[in-house]
Amino acid sequence: MAALDLFGRRWSLRILWELREGPLGFRPLQKRCDDMSSSVMRQRLTELLDAQVIHQLPDSRYELTPLGQEARHALHPLADWAQRWAAAIAPAPERDSSD
Repeated sequence: MAALDLFGRRWSLRILWELREGPLGFRPLQKRCDDMSSSVMRQRLTELLDAQVIHQLPDSRYELTPLGQEARHALHPLADWAQRWAAAIAPAPERDSSD
């Protein structure tokens, strides 16, 4: 499946996630993605542009296309599950030994 190949590449989903609230330029997006390397960022942006899930605005910022918004909405159940999973595997708070 082409979508799994695209979204399975490292950083692809992170870029979509970071664009969820609106357009971002290259450097701000790179910062939000833990300062990923510029070459990897360019490669992922090119792949996402080619797949038409993001587009570049005249001011050079990137934003989700309608297809990208649909992908983001489709990922909501996964994000919800991830929060439940993180809570389930979180270490139990340590009890005070004086109890």
